[in-house]
Amino acid sequence: MPKAVWEAQELATDPHQRGDKPQKVQAMFSAIAGAYDLNNRLHSFGLDERWRKAAVRAARVRAGDDIVDIACGTGDLTEQFAGTPARSVLGLDFTPAMLDIARVKSARRKHPNAVPRYEHGDATALALPDASADVVSIAFGLRNVGAPERALAEFRRVLRPGGRLVVLEFDEPTNPVIRTMNRLYTHRIMPWTASLIARDRSGAYRYLPRSVETFLDRQRLREAMLAADFSSVEQIPLTFGTCVVSVATVAQ
Repeated sequence: MPKAVWEAQELATDPHQRGDKPQKVQAMFSAIAGAYDLNNRLHSFGLDERWRKAAVRAARVRAGDDIVDIACGTGDLTEQFAGTPARSVLGLDFTPAMLDIARVKSARRKHPNAVPRYEHGDATALALPDASADVVSIAFGLRNVGAPERALAEFRRVLRPGGRLVVLEFDEPTNPVIRTMNRLYTHRIMPWTASLIARDRSGAYRYLPRSVETFLDRQRLREAMLAADFSSVEQIPLTFGTCVVSVATVAQ
């Protein structure tokens, strides 16, 4: 039997404080890559695609923009950006197994505008020149990087004046009834059913709700974006606040 990536005692504390978090996250996503899309569709009731569309709208893509989608996974958000008037679309991810699936999916699609490229990349050390992108996006991935503040600084570095950073991330609903129901689903029901579907023993679907619970809430994320030298931050709650689109802008 494969050894679990995340042990129960490790998730009893804050997983974001672990020095080996990047390696664990990579191993975890390698283990669940094959069932990742199916679990996303099923356990979000199809809403994940709607959330990504909202993120693309919030990016306000203009003709000729260069877009970098960080932690692109299997490419769902990257492919949506490829449907905009962007000049170029680059998807980066830390897990090669996810990129393999993204490339297969992309090859099956027609791209009337930019054909997306997929490359291995580390959000905290981007192999990109300064001021080389108009939009940087990251969907459900900022909490999985080893040092989110360092990643935000990297996103700011590669954005041009007037550029936009779009962060789509889970959050806790503010309504107490909805928050209780959401916690029951994400902490009790989803980990069991998703692990069953993926035949996963890595602990990925126990880590994911715990990583949301212990990560920056929307206000602290806004503060972190401003601290990274973004000039303004707009936040758009989605589906009763279960996730939030945060758009940070670079001054002109």
